[in-house]
Amino acid sequence: MSETDETLSKLRHRIDDVDSQLIQLLKLRNELTGKVGEVKTLTGMPIYVPSRESEMIAARREQAESIGLSPDLAEDVLRRVIRDSYRTQHSNYRCINPDINKVVIIGGGGALGKLFVRLFEQSEYAVTSLEKDDWAEAEEIFKDADLVIVAVPIKLTISVIEKLSNLPKHCILTDITSVKNEPLEAMLKVHSGPVVGLHPMFGPDSPGMIKQVVVVCHGREPDKYEWLLEQMRTWGAVLHESSSSEHDSAMAFIQVMRHFSTFVYGQHLKEEDPNLSSLLMFSSPIYRLELAMVGRLFAQEPSLYADIIFNNEESLALLKRFHERFGEALQLVEDVDKASFVKQFNDTKKWFGDYAQQCLVDSKQLLLKADDSQLLRKN
Repeated sequence: MSETDETLSKLRHRIDDVDSQLIQLLKLRNELTGKVGEVKTLTGMPIYVPSRESEMIAARREQAESIGLSPDLAEDVLRRVIRDSYRTQHSNYRCINPDINKVVIIGGGGALGKLFVRLFEQSEYAVTSLEKDDWAEAEEIFKDADLVIVAVPIKLTISVIEKLSNLPKHCILTDITSVKNEPLEAMLKVHSGPVVGLHPMFGPDSPGMIKQVVVVCHGREPDKYEWLLEQMRTWGAVLHESSSSEHDSAMAFIQVMRHFSTFVYGQHLKEEDPNLSSLLMFSSPIYRLELAMVGRLFAQEPSLYADIIFNNEESLALLKRFHERFGEALQLVEDVDKASFVKQFNDTKKWFGDYAQQCLVDSKQLLLKADDSQLLRKN
């Protein structure tokens, strides 16, 4: 073995030793955060406390800088560790309202319904799922219910809500559909008790509600369902209050236009039939991320996206306007009108303002992750 090889071997052994110590420290940290979780469960404190997390990261960045270590590296590692601790420190949550007799989740066997069943059970509520073959026993199931959650596909939501006219007067009725206007109106019409519309802004593959946004559209008697909102905060959710009309208008841009554009992009790739492996090989990290978002859409249930796109009242008009603007932009290319392209680019850049620069900063870590993942797949 040459002197260089011997030196490298010694250094690598030292690195292995340090890495081993890091693993042990991570295990110790998990044990400590587990104890924190036990305290939070007893007191009902929420998992996610933004001020505490910000203080931790700021302190470690300052420490890293003081010893000549990259603060960005320290923050990246700490955020990853914190994210894992949120997911592992809680197997049970405090029950905010122990007086609740029963929670009924219509569609509790579905992807998102299962998540709600698990969270309520982890808070020690009695939970019953009602599926499509259980309606013959619905009257008995609903008899003692204090909370009924409609967690069925969008296309079935209204028809299911219309079956709920005989709920107990005190029972809270809510839905977790991604459109809010029509379901909220239907719930207010069919049930005279407390009503609230909810939209969890995450998919069923989420491990829970930690740092996840849940939109709240108030309906009737908010004091009666305040415990439910507090329960979601305890699970780690960030609640955002909105009117149902404001929500649906925003969803037309956030969900409908984005999903439809992604659908068309994927459809276009399928028709053009390029070699997907070659596209990935020649792609920059940002394009691999974009392609990953397209692939993600087509890995999921098509009827879900069909419901989202087809069941928002504002969809068609918005998509037609998008189609027109796409055509106008294409005309610039056909006319080789670079000056107009640059002008429109700058106008839009001005509209985005500081957010564009923030996106540039935030996306760097995503791009590094995409680059790392691609290299790992190659090896």
